[in-house]
Amino acid sequence: MAVTLRHIEVFRAIMTTGSVTGAAGMLATSQPTISRELARFEYLIQIKLFERVRGRLRPTAHALQLFEEVQRAYFGLDRIISTATSLRQFEQGQLSILCLPVFSQSLLPQTCRHFVERFPNVGISIVPQESPLLEEWLSAQRYDFGLTEVGHPPQGTAVSPLMTLDEICVLPDAHPLLEKAVLSPDDFEGQSFVSLSGTDSYRQQIDRIFRNAGIMRHMVIETHSAVSVCSMVREGIGLAIVNPLTALDYAGNGIHLRRLSFSISFSVNIVRPIHRPPSQLVEVFGAELARQARQIEARLATLADP
Repeated sequence: MAVTLRHIEVFRAIMTTGSVTGAAGMLATSQPTISRELARFEYLIQIKLFERVRGRLRPTAHALQLFEEVQRAYFGLDRIISTATSLRQFEQGQLSILCLPVFSQSLLPQTCRHFVERFPNVGISIVPQESPLLEEWLSAQRYDFGLTEVGHPPQGTAVSPLMTLDEICVLPDAHPLLEKAVLSPDDFEGQSFVSLSGTDSYRQQIDRIFRNAGIMRHMVIETHSAVSVCSMVREGIGLAIVNPLTALDYAGNGIHLRRLSFSISFSVNIVRPIHRPPSQLVEVFGAELARQARQIEARLATLADP
C-alpha cells in the first residue's frame, strides 16, 4: 500500500483542528475512520506523528516538520485554484498585440484605457511593426492578434474587418478652404501641401489622383508619418491628406477636418493566428475594439461635416 492524498488530508486535518474529533468533522467522516487512516499513514512512513497526552494528541517534532511541508503544498494548490479563478474572471492574464505603428498611436490607446478599467490586472503588450515583418510575425503565431491595413490573411491567420473609412484633409486654423464642407481636387491647385514620403502607398494614391486631374500642388514638406504631417499642418505650413485616425487625434488642436470628393480607402483589419491557442481575452478585447470603431465613425462624421 502507498501513501495517498487521503492520508495527507487526514494528517493535515488533525494538525489543523488538534483532535481526531475535529478532523472527523472537518472531513465529514467518522472518528474511527480518521484514527484508522492516521495509523495507516504512520505505518507507511514509519514515523510516529502523535503522542497521546491525557487523552489528547500532541504532534511530535517529526509531525511539525512534515506539516510545514504539507502546508507549503496546500498553499501551492490554493495559488493554482486562485490563478484559475482569476483567469476565468479575467482578473489576470496576458494579451499580446502586433500592429502597424499608426494603430499604436491611434485607436489602441482609447481601447486599452477602457479595457484596463475593466480588467486592471491583465497585462497588455503592444508591438508596433511595419509590413512585411508584421505579417511574418503573425504567421509565426507569436502574438494573440494583430491590427493591419492588409485585407488578405497572411499564411496561418484569419482576417476580419474592423472598419473602413476614407482618408481625410487636415487644415490649419484660418485656412481659406475651411469655408468649404467638401474639397475636390481643384481646390488643391497651388496650395502649400505637406506630404507623406514617396514610398508610402497612400502618398502614391494621392499623387496619382492629382496627376490625373492635372492639379499642381506646392509641395512644401515631405515626412514619413501622419503624426509628423499633422504637426506640420498645425503650424500652418500647409494642408495635407492623412488617415482619419491620426486626423481625429489632432482635431480641435489647431487642426480642422474636411471630407474629400474623391475616395482613398483606409481599412483596419483584425488578424488572428489560427494555430495559437484561443483566448477569451482576445474576444473581449476585440469587442472593445469594435465599440471604439463605432465611436470613431460617429466622431469623424461630426467633425468632418461642419
